[in-house]
Amino acid sequence: MPRNLTGQVIAITGASSGIGAATALECARAGMDVALAARRVDKLEKVAAEIRAMGRRAICVACDVTRDDDVQRFVDATVAQLGRLDAAFANAGYGINRPVMETTDAHFRAIFETNVYGTLRVIRAAVPVMRKAGRGHLLICSSAASEIAPPGYGAYAATKASQDCIGQALRAELRDENIFVTTVHPIGTTTEFLDRVADDLGRPIAGNTPGAFTQTVETVARAIVRSMRQDRPKPEVWPQPAARFVLGLATAFPGLTARGLLRSFRARPKETTS
Repeated sequence: MPRNLTGQVIAITGASSGIGAATALECARAGMDVALAARRVDKLEKVAAEIRAMGRRAICVACDVTRDDDVQRFVDATVAQLGRLDAAFANAGYGINRPVMETTDAHFRAIFETNVYGTLRVIRAAVPVMRKAGRGHLLICSSAASEIAPPGYGAYAATKASQDCIGQALRAELRDENIFVTTVHPIGTTTEFLDRVADDLGRPIAGNTPGAFTQTVETVARAIVRSMRQDRPKPEVWPQPAARFVLGLATAFPGLTARGLLRSFRARPKETTS
């Protein structure tokens, strides 16, 4: 029987736009109260206003997930103002598009600091609260790129694979404490992701996801909430089931995958990045 989410509280990082904002709204539609975190508080307030219009509570906290104190303050504010913490969604992250040999140490460190260590900060702040409550649900926004690294996205894919591995280990380590762990694996969404990549490169860039696989952020959000409704949440959420099948074949046949990635790399514009 589906679990009733009414009155439960979720904390979401990277909630000012994209998957984070869509998930916040979908959680509110399911009856949840939502704590929103991001660096852009003005955008958070717009999401919060929509949630309050649905009759649910929402708080906004300025938070940079690369800072320990910011993340801890966000979780503390969630409990203090909303009274509990049932779920936490480590969603904040970004991507870069650079060949590995053109990705500097500074680029690698920066993206790991946000995508991986930012996720760890959310987990480390949320788990003690969930342990005290005797139940909880951690969600991590990984990616289909956790399974395969497209040319130019080596650093990004490495962070997504790291998040997936962290989720796998935690799933076993926390299960006896009634804390569930779900990794989310979108394949291609209509978000600000490419805008951030384009800003980094200094030029527009097209997505590398075929149109048939591209999803709206609302599709991803609905898949996340469906998982949360289950008494035993799914260990992985793949909003595009066909992608899971295709990537399963890709990992089963690495030689064919390598040839396909080589063709993809050769078809890329021959531009260098600074």
